[in-house]
Amino acid sequence: MAGGLSGILLVDKPAGWTSHDVVAKLRRLTGVRRIGHAGTLDPMATGLLTVFVGRATRAVEFAEGHDKGYTALFRPGLTTDTLDTTGTVLTRSGLRPTRVELEAALAHFRGDIEQLPPMYSAIKQNGKKLYEIARAGGEVERKARRVTIYRLECTGERGDGDFELEVECSKGTYIRTLCDDIGRELGCGGCMSGLRRTRAGGFDVKDAHTLEDIERLGAERCILPVDSMFADRPALLLKDERAEKALRNGMEVKLGAGPSGELRVYAPGGEFLLLGEARDGKLKTIKSFFEV
Repeated sequence: MAGGLSGILLVDKPAGWTSHDVVAKLRRLTGVRRIGHAGTLDPMATGLLTVFVGRATRAVEFAEGHDKGYTALFRPGLTTDTLDTTGTVLTRSGLRPTRVELEAALAHFRGDIEQLPPMYSAIKQNGKKLYEIARAGGEVERKARRVTIYRLECTGERGDGDFELEVECSKGTYIRTLCDDIGRELGCGGCMSGLRRTRAGGFDVKDAHTLEDIERLGAERCILPVDSMFADRPALLLKDERAEKALRNGMEVKLGAGPSGELRVYAPGGEFLLLGEARDGKLKTIKSFFEV
């Protein structure tokens, strides 16, 4: 592969690993240093982590805005300082709502809502991550953020008393905070006891590989081409090499009549070149992905 390994790895992150741990493991497996990821998962969480290798790291910024899907476990009657079961217990109410009561409460959290970011998060304030401040015993004032919950359903009950929730949400949504807020709405308190990311943008955890799979099969057999990130944009195959050369040199090219908006742009030979924008009969580069 020209320029070395490049593309997207869909990783099914195991519990107990940080997202950084996954990247470090993949660097060792592939020998590639230029690796990044989109959408950090907490160590307790499992599921889809989108990892970008080589030149494909240029696409990370486009993945940050993806909507996400999760399966979460909600534990009623318990609150902690981290808003999940890994933290220090603050209260135990001993109360457990019925499923009907829970489903009534969930209705309050669909659509656009305001969320207060948790102290145990990687958000920076005055140059320090909130979780660093929290671990030192501190707390700072945070501003509420608007997020969107597209789908929120109770899909089952566990034998240990936890409820299973399916969540489809916008970027920046904290499921721990959502569970804490649901517990407050119910009046019994609550926290998150498990989390699995099932979707990020157009990628699904069903297509992800475990780290063991990647090590056994080889990253080359598991990696996706970077243009799969932009599968929802129309494709444009350039007709001649002059247009390709102009785009490779950062110039605009004339398209004449044709598609408009964001496009996946391919060289006459089929190589994916760039994400471009066509407007008023001209094509310009948004982000290039060809090897230089």
